[in-house]
Amino acid sequence: MLRWGRRALRAVAAGATRVRRVRDEVTEPSTGVSDDDAMALALDQARLAAERGEVPVGAVVVVDGVVVAAAHNLRESTADPTAHAEVLALRAAGDALGTWRLGDATLYVTLEPCAMCAGAAVSARLGRLVFGAADPKAGAVGSLYNLAADPRLNHEIPWTSGVRSAECAELLEAFFSPRR
Repeated sequence: MLRWGRRALRAVAAGATRVRRVRDEVTEPSTGVSDDDAMALALDQARLAAERGEVPVGAVVVVDGVVVAAAHNLRESTADPTAHAEVLALRAAGDALGTWRLGDATLYVTLEPCAMCAGAAVSARLGRLVFGAADPKAGAVGSLYNLAADPRLNHEIPWTSGVRSAECAELLEAFFSPRR
């Protein structure tokens, strides 16, 4: 079963995009967290983004079965080109865990990360990456590039794609359809 750290749960429920220090609240690790369950939480974040007029991409960071960070795109509302869900979630996870090294963390994201986000994951020494829908136009973890598995970089990230991909893609299509 996937668990939220108590502070993370309260902060995310209140709409926060950054969650501070939950390390002290993590109790015994939970094993057997399914990718499907964690992706469901990322999809919830993506829906929040869509409700706010943001491109519906959501991300969560899980360590030992506990969600330590959750975020969704905020580029439009913050006028920040780097406010992608992945970057915001990685920042919040680093803050929550008190370290930029996220080797024990798994990042779940509804859309294949772009070059910026894949680079941020590599820089964070992320332990694992899981994404839903592929991004043939900007994906940098298998579609256009594969920064997660480039041996020229200082870190490689094991990754899994296609988790709840149809649901992730449908959310994006529903958002962009009336805008085209």
